[in-house]
Amino acid sequence: MLQCFSRLAQFRRHRLIAGNSLYFYQSVRLVLSLPLRMTDPAVKRVVSEIVRSPEDKRVYRGLEFNNGLKAVLISDPTTDKSSAGLDVNIGSLSDPGNISGIAHFCEHMLFLGTEKYPKENEYSQFLSEHAGSSNAFTSGEHTNYYFDVSHEHLEGALDRFAQFFLCPLFDESCKDREVNAVDSEHEKNLMNDAWRLFQLEKATGNPNHPFSKFGTGNKLTLETRPSKDGIDIRQELLKFHSTYYSSNLMGLCVLGRESLDELTTMVVKLFGEVENKNVPIPEFPEHPFQEEHLRQFYKVVPIKDIRNLYVTFPIPDLQKYYKSNPGHYLGHLIGHEGPGSLLSELKSKGWVNTLVGGQKEGAKGFMFFIINVDLTEEGLLHVDDIIFHMFQYIQKLRTEGPQEWVFQECKDLNTVAFRFKDKERPRGYTSKVAGLLHYYPLEEILAAEYLLQDFRPDLIEMVLDKLRPEYVRVAVVSKSFEGQTDKTEEWYGTHYKQEPISEEILKKWGNADFNGKFKLPMKNEFIPTNFDIYPLEKDSPSAPTLIKDTAMSKVWFKQDDKFFLPKACLNFEFFSPFAYVDPIHCNMAYLYLELLKDSLNEYAYAAELAGLNYDLQNTIYGMYLSVKGYNDKQHILLKKIIEKMANFEIDEKRFDIIKEAYMRSLNNFRAEQPHQHAMYYLRLLMTEVAWTKDELKEALDDVTLPRLKAFIPQLLSRLHIETLLHGNITKESALGMMQMVEDMLMNQAHTKPLLPSQLIRYREVQVPDGGWYVYQQRNEVHNNCGIEIYYQTDMQTTHDNMLLELFCQIISEPCFNTLRTKEQLGYIVFSGPRRANGVQGLRFIIQSEKAPHYLESRVEAFLKATEKSVEEMNDEAFQKHIQALAIRRLDKPKKLAAECAKYWGEIISQQYNFDRGD
Repeated sequence: MLQCFSRLAQFRRHRLIAGNSLYFYQSVRLVLSLPLRMTDPAVKRVVSEIVRSPEDKRVYRGLEFNNGLKAVLISDPTTDKSSAGLDVNIGSLSDPGNISGIAHFCEHMLFLGTEKYPKENEYSQFLSEHAGSSNAFTSGEHTNYYFDVSHEHLEGALDRFAQFFLCPLFDESCKDREVNAVDSEHEKNLMNDAWRLFQLEKATGNPNHPFSKFGTGNKLTLETRPSKDGIDIRQELLKFHSTYYSSNLMGLCVLGRESLDELTTMVVKLFGEVENKNVPIPEFPEHPFQEEHLRQFYKVVPIKDIRNLYVTFPIPDLQKYYKSNPGHYLGHLIGHEGPGSLLSELKSKGWVNTLVGGQKEGAKGFMFFIINVDLTEEGLLHVDDIIFHMFQYIQKLRTEGPQEWVFQECKDLNTVAFRFKDKERPRGYTSKVAGLLHYYPLEEILAAEYLLQDFRPDLIEMVLDKLRPEYVRVAVVSKSFEGQTDKTEEWYGTHYKQEPISEEILKKWGNADFNGKFKLPMKNEFIPTNFDIYPLEKDSPSAPTLIKDTAMSKVWFKQDDKFFLPKACLNFEFFSPFAYVDPIHCNMAYLYLELLKDSLNEYAYAAELAGLNYDLQNTIYGMYLSVKGYNDKQHILLKKIIEKMANFEIDEKRFDIIKEAYMRSLNNFRAEQPHQHAMYYLRLLMTEVAWTKDELKEALDDVTLPRLKAFIPQLLSRLHIETLLHGNITKESALGMMQMVEDMLMNQAHTKPLLPSQLIRYREVQVPDGGWYVYQQRNEVHNNCGIEIYYQTDMQTTHDNMLLELFCQIISEPCFNTLRTKEQLGYIVFSGPRRANGVQGLRFIIQSEKAPHYLESRVEAFLKATEKSVEEMNDEAFQKHIQALAIRRLDKPKKLAAECAKYWGEIISQQYNFDRGD
């Protein structure tokens, strides 16, 4: 898989899609933003021509303020929610050397009162009362704040938001409590292998480089040590904010229903006065991995039973080459998963399961190129050989040289992706755009991540030249290293051993020769070419309609009448009485589908690159299949999947590998977060039939290859298929696709319809009135505990749903403010409705270092206080909550897949209330 790691958020992963062509500019230049007819002394420059997708109906304006702040304004008269995001180009890399985590701590404290709005929950309460929400994150270079709110209340929310950057209080009374919140957040991550490995990577570079810092912070770094050293942490917060929260380091994005002129007036008034301290943009020209940190081998002990190989090369910052993107080109080839790829060869030898390759962001001044693989048991014994094959493939790329047709294909893929990109939800969109303002010109801010214009073989060769054994760092993560380590990382306690890679091995890798099994990818036949939008059928219904109802299948159909993009979503539930009979059958259904996906991977990867994805998983009722993306060649992928499903031949080597990986995943559940355990066990208790992880593990030994081979035809022998076909398709083509699915299963797998009595539905357990039940499970991995408290109400009905959601709306902000902010029960505090199998209730989820019985007592106390506050609530406040709930419920899906998921939820739950939101 091609992988790009964004520098805007730690571990936020996305496929890099960057492309352009002559057609790209011809299509987008037709839809530019309106000119600004105003002059304001606070505004230095106005950008009216911002390149946007032809399908994007919003209008944009870019502003550069005299104080250095850059802003993008988005006017969308149809938006349900307004939103804003502000990104400060300062993060944990700028923490002072003696106070780790102060950038992150500053982020927390800004939410707790300002001079203009001193009440510590003023901001969150205002948002909650107006159907809003907020969040923030801190990474190495960025602190990013964002919110959404009902469109009528953008100005009020924006005013409160702006005070974060003008006059925060950093109130002494909040300081100690919020240190606990940061510490709780760190505790949550303490046993998370991703966080542990990231900090280990930082710790094994140059200790004097800012990259090595511990960015999260905890009680030790923010309270204990500063107090011991006579440091006033509040004064340090004020100093940090005063020093770095400068307008020239800020990017702002605001989206609302207002016109661009109205938004401009609003933003200028609120943000034009943010002080410009002319802080230099932090740059880190020296790479954290210098000569002494290269050619090193790390053996790392994880928390979970995982086996991973991480191969890392330091490379220069490629950001300025975003229109050529040599890292993307090489990641596309090295991370490819089709025939002749590096992954294909390594899988054929039984050494790996997955492979990710590509550039990984570091900070302004340095990057990394990574090749990461998930190892099999045998692969763990062949690490040197795996890396040898990596260098063989890299050498092939050097020998053949940069290929313009590969670059052009990436360009074409991204042109299509930008032209038909889905509309984003406001909150995520403003947050993202605010961060991008630090990297791209205002004119290209929306298109920059898609732009590929210049084929630069010299840049590709420059990066290739960095992918040599003399620059490599290797880390292998495995439980097998327990007892073999001699070092411990300071902040997470990760055990590891570091040793230099021998000259003999380096020489072997350096002499990697030609391997005839490696091939460049074939031209991608899944790239869509037909983008026609089918005309709406006469009297097209506004909700899915049942167009076929037989013993074999039930077909729901909905032609897209909102988004008008050349995309469709195909959802299938294959009901089978054999899929969940007992733990053995459940295991066999899982392994069948995992092996099926594994065998389809080389074929389906090209479709994935071209924007056509599928998902296949076992459920308590059978099997779920979805195919989503461009509709042009969707039927080709669907046909291949069903054909493979009906005629599947199991590879014995892959069976052993995937069965072993499945056993590890069952064992690894013990290391999941405590609150996830609580939610899992509650689901088991409340569901009529459910097999536990322990039952599945015990039964897995009984699953043999012959038994699985015999099970597959049994599973497919009788099926009932319930389907939703939704998007840019016609009723005729929908019926045709369904007929193809049925014909292939009946003719090739000899499938017959389920008997009516075999079509079962599992029920929810009814909790007796006045009942109080406690289920406890001990976890040895985490120091924290998790609790879910569930108050079952009744069956779902429109009236009862409304009452439950209104109550959840009323208590949501007070719950967070009381239990998390004031009482500091833990970082994770949640309240809301729980719905399953047609039944619903109120739930609280908390993860904390405090004992579960104490958490339960605090929830009970909160509910008792809530009862009184609701009784005393005046009509004005009550109406605000009603209005906020109405706005939340009327918030429409922003893309086809989201609307389809809403409809599918109604179908699979057999509620069929398609207009529930109205």
